[in-house]
This record gives sequence, C-alpha cells and structure tokens, in this order.
Amino acid sequence: MRKLLLTGFEPFGGESINPAVEAVHRLQGRVIGSYEVIGLELPTVFGQSMERLLAGIEETEPEVVIALGQAGGRRGISFERIAVNLSDAAIDDNAGNRPVDVPVVPEGPAAYWTTLPVRRMADRLQVEGIPASLSLSAGTFVCNHLFYGLMHHLAVSGKPIRGGFIHIPYLPEQAERHPGAPSMALEQLVAGLELAIRVMGE
Repeated sequence: MRKLLLTGFEPFGGESINPAVEAVHRLQGRVIGSYEVIGLELPTVFGQSMERLLAGIEETEPEVVIALGQAGGRRGISFERIAVNLSDAAIDDNAGNRPVDVPVVPEGPAAYWTTLPVRRMADRLQVEGIPASLSLSAGTFVCNHLFYGLMHHLAVSGKPIRGGFIHIPYLPEQAERHPGAPSMALEQLVAGLELAIRVMGE
C-alpha cells in the first residue's frame, strides 16, 4: 500500500481548535484510492514543526506529503502553489517566537513550487460543489515555514516524494467568535481533502 503523510498543526493564536489537525484525525488510518493515510500532528512552532515533519518522513517513508494549515478568513480550501524563503510573523508562535525577515533556509532559493497536482485538485472539488481555489501566498507564518522547509528537504534529498500545502478555513464554531469570517463544516473539509487525495492516485 502506498503511503501518504498528512500533517496538521495544533491550535494557535488563542484558538482552542485547529481545523487542520481535526481533519487529520478524521482521515488518519483511512485508505483513500491507492493511498493509506498516515496522520501527524505538528507543533505551531518555527523550527520544531519542521523537525517533527522530517522525523515523520523518515519514520513512514511516504510517497506523498500533504501539510494542512488553518487560514482564517478564506472561504474555501486553498491549494498553495508556491512557498517562499521567508519567516516573518505578525504574532507569536506557540513557543513565543516571532521572527522578522528571517530566511527559512539561509542561502536557499527564493521559492519552491508545489509538486502536487493542485490545479486538478481544485478543479475536482469545484465540480463537486466544494469551494476551492489556487493560492499564490501561503503567508510568512509557520505554515509557509513548513511548506518551504518540506520542499527544500525534498529537493536536496533527491527522494521521489511529492509534497505541498493546503490551507483550510475556520470551522463554524471558530467563525462564531470572528464576526463576518467565513467557515466550512468539518464534514465538507474532510470530503474535499478526500477528493484531493483521490486525484493524487489518478
């Protein structure tokens, strides 16, 4: 069975829940298409999140790595196209770090493209009526830090692993505390991610 490593961050920024890790818990252990999903929770901390991800890759030897992150304010599932070599935080991470204008990898390239079939993924979700889009900005917080670090690792290791990052909206219970913020039910998020994983095997 082919392995797909699916990661999600712990809650951060004063939230008590993170839709990313909740989705990971729902999909953990499932066989979707030709992939067995292996779930991994990551700390929302610069550096530590990357260390845990690399350990997870070493432990599981997946063919695909998909990292999930919360993007409050987005209306649908966002398939990130590019990671930039910059950590620049407007808030503290969960360990109190707030880097400003710091490269993720010193002397690394400016950016990396995802190697997931993100356009096909987004198109499939839209056909099924699940809000989805392509995104050209994963931000500069821990999500982008992890995305860039993942793609750099895959590039320099030479391993035939495909990788990328997907942002997901608030859950409805979170949006209640953020007037006007869009949200998506966990069931719809999980259904969209399952479709995206199925596209990987086609």
